[in-house]
Amino acid sequence: MTKFSSISAHAISLPDDDVDTDIIYPARFLLITEREGLARYAFADRVSNGDKRIGADHSAPILIAGRNFGCGSSREHAVWALAALGVKVILAPSFGEIFRTNCANNGILAGIVAESRIAMLRMAADASEQLLVDLTSQTVSCKGEGVPFMIGEAERESLLNGWNETTRILSLYAQNIAHFEQNQRAEAPWLWASEAQKEYN
Repeated sequence: MTKFSSISAHAISLPDDDVDTDIIYPARFLLITEREGLARYAFADRVSNGDKRIGADHSAPILIAGRNFGCGSSREHAVWALAALGVKVILAPSFGEIFRTNCANNGILAGIVAESRIAMLRMAADASEQLLVDLTSQTVSCKGEGVPFMIGEAERESLLNGWNETTRILSLYAQNIAHFEQNQRAEAPWLWASEAQKEYN
């Protein structure tokens, strides 16, 4: 994944509460397994019913969402579709827990903003004002006024370093893994027989 530190961009306001993963990415498209081109399915039912606030023809790198955004089923396609739309940051008062984790694993910052402060961000989005999201300081700023957001430390660290779940483990625990493998080779060499045979040949 690409490292994320900050972004300055316009935002889209989608203040609806309880926007679940089926709204973001309808279930009938789940048989599609390739990520490329998923943007056209994002919010497909709402777009077809006349809601043009967000979709393949209208997007922005920052999304200001409502409470419990990404609730419902755990489908990772919802995050893939948002990423395909170009969404880099989602700010909301709360998220579906699995959805929030999926965001971090796919390079999208999902930050929690207090209910009392998010109205200002929605107004800025509606006015097409630039927002500056800084992951290092965990603030989003508009016209010099900063609003803090919360994100889990592990998620923050992974985004700053461009880690996915696998590269995070390898980066943080490489010495532990090497030590374990060294001991296992000594204590249970038969588990490494194929490797030994390759070296012998």
